[in-house]
Amino acid sequence: MRLTEGIVVDSGLTFGKLRFSALRREVRKQNEDGTVSNEVKERTYNLKSSAQGRMIQVSIPANVPLREFAYDAEVELVNPIVDTVANYVFREGTTVNWFIKADDLVLKRPQNQGTSTNQNEGKK
Repeated sequence: MRLTEGIVVDSGLTFGKLRFSALRREVRKQNEDGTVSNEVKERTYNLKSSAQGRMIQVSIPANVPLREFAYDAEVELVNPIVDTVANYVFREGTTVNWFIKADDLVLKRPQNQGTSTNQNEGKK
């Protein structure tokens, strides 16, 4: 069973501050004969999540260039979705796996602190 659209989340509330750790793995496509091809399907990155209090893994499509940010650089997810896969195993019950996907992983830009003003403006 799968959620058809996934769960759209508020990234700030769900993940808090995200910091880049490393590329975890590359998932490759399979050839028709079942062997693994050289073509990358998606890349999964380790990110430190302040709200979750642990490392999370986020998968990004392979059409996005490889992300190699500095360790601990603050990053943000573009259009994150949380999804599940549930499997029923006879006599053992159901297992549910959660995973996070996003359209992209980018460096977080500093928020604009407003326009700079001259501190002495209007003083005589």
